[in-house]
Amino acid sequence: MLRVLPDAGAVARAAADLVVAAVRAGSTSLGVATGSSPQGTYAELARRVATGRLSLAGCRAYLLDEYVGLPPEHPQTYRRVIRRELVDRTDLDPEDVHGPDGGAADLAQEAARYEEEVSAASIGVQLLGIGSNGHIGFNEPGSPLDAVTRVVELTERTRSDNARFFASGDEVPRHVLTQGPATILRAERLVLLAIGERKADALAAALTGPVTPDCPASVLQRHPDVHVLADRTAAAGLPVSLGT
Repeated sequence: MLRVLPDAGAVARAAADLVVAAVRAGSTSLGVATGSSPQGTYAELARRVATGRLSLAGCRAYLLDEYVGLPPEHPQTYRRVIRRELVDRTDLDPEDVHGPDGGAADLAQEAARYEEEVSAASIGVQLLGIGSNGHIGFNEPGSPLDAVTRVVELTERTRSDNARFFASGDEVPRHVLTQGPATILRAERLVLLAIGERKADALAAALTGPVTPDCPASVLQRHPDVHVLADRTAAAGLPVSLGT
């Protein structure tokens, strides 16, 4: 289902509504994404916890991906990002945040371990962003759509997009551990957030183009319960008939 909303704030509120509904229905496993798209959603969830409308105590959060090679104390490790943006602002226990270890000695073994952990968790709601090149998680164009959690080399476009989070582009890691498309599709519900005109072409390809490795986000067309929340600028390339 696609909802075109007026602005980023409306997208955040709609996404938070879906998380709240899942938690109230008894879902305790939440898939969390990073980047700029979900920041407003985490702020909205924090507001609801602060006002007593939501509790994340007893829930478990599972990271979508993690950089390879950053020291654990680096502020841009995704475990630290989620700690800062969600855990420290809510009642989610930091011990209930799970993710792959980007510093593991054997990355293939770590990917297999985390794949098994996520599969056993039965994710109720998975939050997702979409990259300007159509990636979800860090599944770059060309990724096999049946791939599971693994090590991925980032494209220069993605590294450039993410350079804003680092002191310089040279600091952006070249590799990540990421859940694969097949891993992501096992979540009960997917919530894709698309904000800003830079996402318009990728969103149009994901929703109206063929399901193809050239646009990894297009694999979401195969999931039975996808909520796409886009602001007007991100939805600019979509047919009017798709929006609600």
